[in-house]
Amino acid sequence: MSTRFDIRKAVPGDASAACALLRRSIEVGCQADHQDRPAVLEAWLGNKTSANVATWFAIPSNHALVAERDGELLGLCLLTQAGKLALCYVAPEALKSGVGRALLCAAEEQARAWDIKKLHLHSPASASAFFERQGYVNAGKDKSCFGLECDLLWKQLDAACDAGAGAAARKRFCNCSS
Repeated sequence: MSTRFDIRKAVPGDASAACALLRRSIEVGCQADHQDRPAVLEAWLGNKTSANVATWFAIPSNHALVAERDGELLGLCLLTQAGKLALCYVAPEALKSGVGRALLCAAEEQARAWDIKKLHLHSPASASAFFERQGYVNAGKDKSCFGLECDLLWKQLDAACDAGAGAAARKRFCNCSS
């Protein structure tokens, strides 16, 4: 299986495949969070319809991205102009392949273009460590995710997406002290 994939802006025509990816990612990839509890799973999946996803992709104040390989969606991300990362999901078979990091980096680039200084999101516990590795700060538990206790995470945006590189990378290119 190729590890190459493309990141592009989502279009309403991606909605059906994106909805299927969201649902499968939640059902399979987030099983540790919902623990097959029907009420939680039903609430979490309740708004994940093709029509809703198409609407989310079409809203001008949203920036939706998809990762794809050979026409197959591997992940999706949705950023609002309010600085909320509303969606960031990867297909279970594409986890730990760089898809999530690439989507997150592209969303952060758009946030910078919109002059957003800080992003925030709610994450189920199983995904929080991923966001923390990308520089997000875990501010603690919050009730949000469809009956789940989720983590509230945020990130102050710097000039470039350099997850993991930090100050050491900046020092290679300048003599700044920060």
